[in-house]
Amino acid sequence: MTTLEVALGAATVVLALSVLVLAVRDGGGGGGPAQLDEAQLQSSVGNAIAGLGLDGTAAQIETHAREMKQFHSDVEQMLRTPQHRGSFGEQQLETILADQLPPDMFGTQEAVVGNRRPDAHVETADGLVAIDAKFPLEAYERAVDADDPEVRAHHEQEFARRVDDQLDKIATAYVRPDEGTAEFAFAFIPSESVYYHLVTEEYDMLREYTSRGVQVVSPLTLGQKLELVKAGVHAQRLSEEALAVQDRLQRLGQRFEDFADDWNTCVRHLSNAKDRADDADAAFERLHSEFDRIDSLSLDGEGEATARDTLSRGRED
Repeated sequence: MTTLEVALGAATVVLALSVLVLAVRDGGGGGGPAQLDEAQLQSSVGNAIAGLGLDGTAAQIETHAREMKQFHSDVEQMLRTPQHRGSFGEQQLETILADQLPPDMFGTQEAVVGNRRPDAHVETADGLVAIDAKFPLEAYERAVDADDPEVRAHHEQEFARRVDDQLDKIATAYVRPDEGTAEFAFAFIPSESVYYHLVTEEYDMLREYTSRGVQVVSPLTLGQKLELVKAGVHAQRLSEEALAVQDRLQRLGQRFEDFADDWNTCVRHLSNAKDRADDADAAFERLHSEFDRIDSLSLDGEGEATARDTLSRGRED
């Protein structure tokens, strides 16, 4: 049976009960209000539920309600135990980090600030950001549960003192730029109600610790800050890639200049070789002309000798 069917069935039961009550009231006549027969009413309601097939569904709803109540009780009891509460906060913190950051950007329970191990840390463009997930929930609950104003005020002061101590520890241990951390750390409060109480009732204390580099965050505000951190890391990587491209372009430009120098040298050598070739060609042409002229003179001398020989033989005859 679907949720819609259950809702319609429940509405039908309510309507049937209303009609039944009106009918019984009207049946009393003018002598005053009628007295409802409890057994008859229960029987009618039971028959109506059975007729609609909701008897099994009602039993399931009751079972689920008991299970939810028991689960809530177990969670509440777990959060009252400091060890379990810390584990719950750390698991919630790790889940948020895993949902929003790549695995290479965060870690948990690692000695990253000297020998100190924050509950988690995030690698950012400005250094490592430590995250501490401890919070005095029991002190807060005592303040909330107190009925007497004076008792409540006492517990609120105790809660504020313990928060102050915890934030001071975070500032001292995890805001250490000289050891590779960023200039701030996160104090993670896994309860939105506790975070809201701190923001509204202990604003001056939070502002003081913000100036010391400790930022108090809840699950919602941590998610927003992680988006900013991720954007910063992305921008840094883009900048690094741009610098790498610029470096490659500079090296490529230098190689091009070296090639241009070699090419100019080659062109100069070729130009010199061409000039020498032109000179050699001109010299060859001059020599060739000289040989032609000498050859021409040689031919002219042979003609004159032949003519003289012919003339001499003619005279003898």
